[in-house]
Amino acid sequence: MTSGNPKPTVGRLKSRPQFLAVRAGEKRKGSVFLLEVLDRQAADEPPRVGFTVTKKHGNAVERNRMRRRLREAVRLQAAFAMKPGHDYVIVARREVLGVPFDRLAKMLGARIEGAPEGRQKQVRPPAGSRKE
Repeated sequence: MTSGNPKPTVGRLKSRPQFLAVRAGEKRKGSVFLLEVLDRQAADEPPRVGFTVTKKHGNAVERNRMRRRLREAVRLQAAFAMKPGHDYVIVARREVLGVPFDRLAKMLGARIEGAPEGRQKQVRPPAGSRKE
C-alpha cells in the first residue's frame, strides 16, 4: 500500500557535539518541553532531531517512556513541520507523561512551526527608582 503522502525523512542527532551545537540556536520554551532549533544553512539536507531527558525527571522506565512518546509524536505529526537543513533538540519535562498524546503531538507540531504556546508572559519596562 502506497499513499500519495510521502513520509518526510528525519535524521537523528546522536553525538554530544551535535547536541551542543544546537544549544547555540533558538530556544522555544513550553510547559511540557523545551525545543532548541538550529539552522545549519544546508537546505538540501533533511532535518535532524534529538531527544534529551535528564535523570531528574524520573527513573529509567519513566525517562524511556517520555522519549518514546516524543519520538512517536515527531513521527506522526511534527516531522511534516520540520524545515530541511535544521536541527531540533526536544528537552522533555516530566509533564510529558501526563499530557494526552494527541495534545502532545499538536503542541509539538505547533512549537516546531514557531507558534507561541498559549499566553506569553508580559514583559514590563523597568520601573523608575524606588527612592523618588
